[in-house]
Amino acid sequence: MSNANKVQEAHSPMFLIFLLATALICGAQVMVVEVLGSRVISPFFGASLFIWTSLIAVTLVGLALGYMAGGGLSDLYESPAYLYTIIFLAGIVIYCIPILKKPVFELTVPLGLRFGALTASALLFGVPHFLLGCVSPYIIRIAAKEMQKLGRTVGLFYAVSTIGSFFGTILTGFFLISFFKVNQIFAIISLILILLSVIFFIFFRKRYLFFVLLVVPVLLPSAKDIRTMSPYYGQTITKMYDHDTFYGNIKVIETSYPNNMRIREMLLDGAIQGGIDVANGMPVYNYYYYLQYIPFSLNAQGKYCLVMGLGTGIIPLWYEKMGIQTDVVDINPEVFAVAKKYFGFHTKGENIVADARYFLSLTKKKYDYIILDVFNGDALPEHLLSLESFELISQHLNDRGILGINYVGSIKHDTFITSSIVKTLRTVFSTVEIFPTFDPENPYSQNFGIGNLEIFAYNFPSAPLNRKQLQSFPFHPQASSARDNIGIKFSFPYGTPGTILTDNYDPIDTLDLRVKEEIRKRVLASTPIEMLL
Repeated sequence: MSNANKVQEAHSPMFLIFLLATALICGAQVMVVEVLGSRVISPFFGASLFIWTSLIAVTLVGLALGYMAGGGLSDLYESPAYLYTIIFLAGIVIYCIPILKKPVFELTVPLGLRFGALTASALLFGVPHFLLGCVSPYIIRIAAKEMQKLGRTVGLFYAVSTIGSFFGTILTGFFLISFFKVNQIFAIISLILILLSVIFFIFFRKRYLFFVLLVVPVLLPSAKDIRTMSPYYGQTITKMYDHDTFYGNIKVIETSYPNNMRIREMLLDGAIQGGIDVANGMPVYNYYYYLQYIPFSLNAQGKYCLVMGLGTGIIPLWYEKMGIQTDVVDINPEVFAVAKKYFGFHTKGENIVADARYFLSLTKKKYDYIILDVFNGDALPEHLLSLESFELISQHLNDRGILGINYVGSIKHDTFITSSIVKTLRTVFSTVEIFPTFDPENPYSQNFGIGNLEIFAYNFPSAPLNRKQLQSFPFHPQASSARDNIGIKFSFPYGTPGTILTDNYDPIDTLDLRVKEEIRKRVLASTPIEMLL
């Protein structure tokens, strides 16, 4: 009998406990990598159903191939040393994920939303899941030699691995993402796997030289977090804030121009949520002015406003400046802190941290204006765009109350979802009107007729807008096209296909693909990849 086997047998009870710990830890790492994967992918491909489909598919395929390979290898090479070598390699590969992000995304972004997300997921996470998939069959093969009942052995270790996956999911989704950066979490879990391997070789194989493996991550290059860059002549872009929250990654980017103008923007999973001119606090995007001026023009006597979706906080701030008490509801508490610190948000109304629909189901308040601005373009909360949601909103509007919706959609091609939203609104409200923030007759103003659409719904006869009065309001120079186009309505031709969206049938995630892909193209064209990493 070899000395190695003697060492193992001399520590058999402890070694079995160590195997159980290995199954627990590796099971946890599988889910940590999968959950973190969404935070790696989303700044480039969004947070839509396609992203999670890609991540889940890659996880399942990687694990399946790992199970087969691990089972075959364990028959050929029974020594636990091979198992812990695989675990060590998994730790190294996971450590390299933040380093590989930039070249992988440069390669896969041109492939489009679906195939790009799938390919990027496979390149970044396929190998880690494959290596971690090798672990379970290897552990069972080793443990079965020392435990008499095979069925009990298999059940025990798979149960422990699944428990590890449970804790890995909860720990990552509920805690780690809130307190650590994604790159830091990858470093932590990779070091745990490397340490697990080193412990085996030192304590169960007495190979003390394996201590040197702990320095391997130090020798590897680290991912650089670029905070400032100058991509164009005289222009400087600075990343002022970057934090992963439970509801996506929030960044604050400030661009300084040669004429001393500074534009500060908030990004959620890479998609711009709004921006201001730092010098005067005025919004630089068109849709702000539509959501502010048009509802006010339709009902200048309103006293109460509810904004669902805070963003930069510019819209509720404007309503309060007009003497209208404004409440704000947003599901992400971090958005309130960022809006206050970087965009000057402050109101006297209530700030409610909750899901917008859940809040409406509890409150008894009624409003003269309800502004629904909770979309980042490719991740739509479909539960807020259903018939049941619109009925709930209508119950919280006063007699001349107005619902204003900021929605990124298409009015020229692939209009099914946009038309469906309008059709659903018309089952609840007597008047529904669309105001594109771009010239709908100019084919070059927006690709494919895609852009911000401001939709207003209310239960009184359609009121003519005084465009001269609307244009008399202040507009930022970068939003001068809003002054030119504000008040211009768009109507779908009679018979445009659409359906009534309900909680039971709301296919926004799957039938609005062209819009989502166009939005992502614009995000990547307008923001340097280094700022999204």
